[in-house]
Amino acid sequence: MAKKDPTDLSVEEKLKTLFQLQTALSSIDEKKALRGELPLEVEDLEAEIEGLTTRIDRIKSEVKDFERAISQKKGEIVEAQNSVERYKQQLDEVRNNREYDTLSKEIEFQSLEIELCNKKISDAQKMIAEKNHELEASELVLGEKQGDLDLKKNELDEIMDETRAEEEKLKEKAHELEAKIEPRLLTSFKRIRKNARNGLGIVYVQRDACGGCFNKIPPQRQLDIKMHKKVIVCEYCGRILIDPELAGVKADKPATEEKKTRRRSSTVRKTSNSKKSSDANDMD
Repeated sequence: MAKKDPTDLSVEEKLKTLFQLQTALSSIDEKKALRGELPLEVEDLEAEIEGLTTRIDRIKSEVKDFERAISQKKGEIVEAQNSVERYKQQLDEVRNNREYDTLSKEIEFQSLEIELCNKKISDAQKMIAEKNHELEASELVLGEKQGDLDLKKNELDEIMDETRAEEEKLKEKAHELEAKIEPRLLTSFKRIRKNARNGLGIVYVQRDACGGCFNKIPPQRQLDIKMHKKVIVCEYCGRILIDPELAGVKADKPATEEKKTRRRSSTVRKTSNSKKSSDANDMD
């Protein structure tokens, strides 16, 4: 049998299909709601862990840089010490005061270099101690966050396992229903649904009012909705409106009818009371 073109569907069929789609999507939303804030909490923890991991890697890299700097300065100290020893030996062989002064200055300079290198080594060692302390604290936090993430993931997986099969069926059904709806109408429905706070893109009339925003619908507009001749939207919230009977929902008694019923009952009671009063007077 050839697949029916979505544009060939009557307005009544389009509205029915849209409402079925809305029901399926609302059920999917309910399944997702069971997860609560868990997905967001998992995402936040994963982001925190990623940030902590980057921070730990950076600290380790900085520690290695300080260690390399210490090793370099130690090498410079050895070179400077060797230079000092060589210059001291040359002092014994000087032939004039100028050579003596030059060698003395070189010895003094190399001695200052050794002191400077020792100071830089000391500073680097202090920085390594601070970085290692920071590294331990970060790794401790990382362990706690990883533990929290594992718990949240397990909890989320348990909830998803319970609803996955049903959710997949609903998604498949929704996909099939979407294929039956003309693209322009489907796009409009999805846009309305996205902007709606409760995710409802199509609603049925309840007690003479829109089932989405609960604003009153004029009688003539209600009649147009019941006729199923065109797609009608709420003039207040923009949701698509459908007749309760077409949606397969038992319609609530309109408020106007209830008022008439109450008036009729009140009139009956008043008539009955008047009659009783009249009978009593006749007996007197």
